[in-house]
Amino acid sequence: MEQTKIKIGITQGDVNGIGYEVILKTFENPAILELCTPIVYGSPKVMTYHRKALELETSFTIINTAADAVSGRLNVVNCNDDEVKVEMGKPSHESGKAAFEALEKAMAEYKEGMYDVLVTAPIHKQMIQSDNFPFPGHTEYIEQSIGEGKALMILANESLRVALVTGHVPVAKIAATITQELIQEKLAIFNTSLKSDFGIGAPRIAVLALNPHAGDGGVIGKEEETIITPAIKAMREQGILCYGPFPADGFMGSGAYSHFDGVLAMYHDQGLVPFKVLAMENGVNFTAGLPIIRTSPDHGTAFDIAGKNMASPDSFRQALYMAIDIYRNRKNDSEARSNPLRKLYFEKRDDSDKLKLE
Repeated sequence: MEQTKIKIGITQGDVNGIGYEVILKTFENPAILELCTPIVYGSPKVMTYHRKALELETSFTIINTAADAVSGRLNVVNCNDDEVKVEMGKPSHESGKAAFEALEKAMAEYKEGMYDVLVTAPIHKQMIQSDNFPFPGHTEYIEQSIGEGKALMILANESLRVALVTGHVPVAKIAATITQELIQEKLAIFNTSLKSDFGIGAPRIAVLALNPHAGDGGVIGKEEETIITPAIKAMREQGILCYGPFPADGFMGSGAYSHFDGVLAMYHDQGLVPFKVLAMENGVNFTAGLPIIRTSPDHGTAFDIAGKNMASPDSFRQALYMAIDIYRNRKNDSEARSNPLRKLYFEKRDDSDKLKLE
């Protein structure tokens, strides 16, 4: 049992937000330690400060690297050499720097094979910006750090999975960013992820339109006719079960999404607004398409409630569970494909069918 327990790297996120609160509340329940060995990349002093301020009793063990992680304990790797000033509810460049140092350490130890999956607590995208982190979010940084594969942002819970063609892109640049090639690339990654990460044999994918009313035959926009529909047609010819483009408002509002295994949205808010309305408490942000399995709660730093003992750990807990499930699904998928059966075919000779093995 000890040898198969999954090691989970966890980054502290912004120390002035609710990251430590949801981490500490999640591991208040000792039963979760039976499922995994958690390693928090952050600061023991900051964790202690949050624990005391929130009057929580979650215990933890300080270690030097993930290689020293103790099974049955919440482990903490110190990533911040300097004293980190904590001001709950107040974004600062100091808290952003601490968040980056934890993420950088976590990625370095992942590359050394010290843990299996990564769960990231929320960061403040403005305060973490620096010469070392010129990225709009976790997804882009992790993609470049890994250097293998193309990332796809998927928001998921048990019944709904929404992927994005464009992620953290300014609204003014969305239409110019969307191309037939990009949609086909995202559909291919989404289809593979639904199969190997979520265990769906023949996933059905709905593709949303870019313009209102799917362009109304070109009256409100031509991207549906010139870009999106050709992309769907091309991928269907490759065997991917994708349909659309559907007008986003009616598709989500009518509940039509429930007939599909995944929904591909054209841009960030088109997909995430309805998802978070439907699944805010248990939604998970998953980065597909990369060797690393990375999940995150679907909420932000929540500075407005930081330090008030009001944050729900539900989304973070679900991110933890989903990371474990995806790890196991990928392992099962890999094992199932490792020794494929030889191709079978029949050769017609006279009136008899003879089975041939290739």
